[in-house]
Amino acid sequence: MNHISEEKTFLTQLLNMLSNHMPDTTEIVLHDLTGDYDHTIVDIRNGHITNRKIGDCGSNMGLEVLRGTVKDGDRYNYVTHTKEGKILRTSSLYIKDDKGKVVGSICINTDITDTVRFEEYLHRYNRYELVDDKEVFANNVGELLDHMIQQAQLTAGKMPNMMSKQDKLDFIRYLDEKGAFLITKAGEKICKALEISKFTLYSYLDTVREEDGRKG
Repeated sequence: MNHISEEKTFLTQLLNMLSNHMPDTTEIVLHDLTGDYDHTIVDIRNGHITNRKIGDCGSNMGLEVLRGTVKDGDRYNYVTHTKEGKILRTSSLYIKDDKGKVVGSICINTDITDTVRFEEYLHRYNRYELVDDKEVFANNVGELLDHMIQQAQLTAGKMPNMMSKQDKLDFIRYLDEKGAFLITKAGEKICKALEISKFTLYSYLDTVREEDGRKG
């Protein structure tokens, strides 16, 4: 298989089965990860869970898998949160082509907000473990990039005009590892956030990648 469209009939049947088997508190999403990341969702059931629809973008986790920061993106039964505060029990399965390249993913997000309130009695049913990293669900990659830049800013702990060159290198390294530079025209927003030119940005990015390459 070289593209998920080659298995469209099977994948549609699979999503039909899952969506009919599970309650309407469970969202099932099929992503095509071969094109523009701003429009990865090609099929979604119960999209009201994350307020997404066909044509919307993937999460930050998918970017990290495509970037190679996360080598094996398959994860089962982990906790994420929506921007509205819903608590989701999530599983993600990445689809690879014949050469082992990631071309798509299937994600299942079950809203357990209400049942978590009764966690003492329903812990066995929810079967979740709290993790430090958070998956972000967005309707477009601009919103996703804004979140990444905000997190990089929090990690730096300084305003751009107070950052040293090393601070800015670390800022860019953080975004690069998160897959931010896979987003079209990400450089423009990052330049604005750091108050630097495009030339400086890509010079710093080259430096970061060279340093990380030597470490590896």
